[in-house]
Amino acid sequence: MLDESADLRRLVESPVFSAEDQERAIAAVADKAGIGGLTGNLLRLVARNRRLFALAGMITAFREMAARYRGEVTAEVTSAHRLSDAQAAALKEALKEKLGKDVTLAARVNPALLGGLVVKVGSRMIDTSLRTRLMNVRTQLKEVG
Repeated sequence: MLDESADLRRLVESPVFSAEDQERAIAAVADKAGIGGLTGNLLRLVARNRRLFALAGMITAFREMAARYRGEVTAEVTSAHRLSDAQAAALKEALKEKLGKDVTLAARVNPALLGGLVVKVGSRMIDTSLRTRLMNVRTQLKEVG
């Protein structure tokens, strides 16, 4: 919801709103979205303690912990063009074989790559982009001449 609503993002990030206003607004949003129980209580507590600005980071950290618990890893994939469903599935399968874990893809498009992929998993990076290959050839040609 934070990604979709500029008003909600402003409420969460702006120090102008009082803690009471933030708590009332978050409670209304949570009730409207059907978020209750522990999650609803956590949202209200975070608002009451004036920590809504850290909410996006909390969500990201929780997702990472849950993925680690399930034995999943996230691969950041940058390609020159949007990957088709078949290409994404094939890439997931290849990474699963290589890493031995379930893989979730976070896909991005960067036309400057010209072709190929750049895949980051944790601290490892595999760069098969055409741009990098052309730069390597250029460097080798400079060394020869």
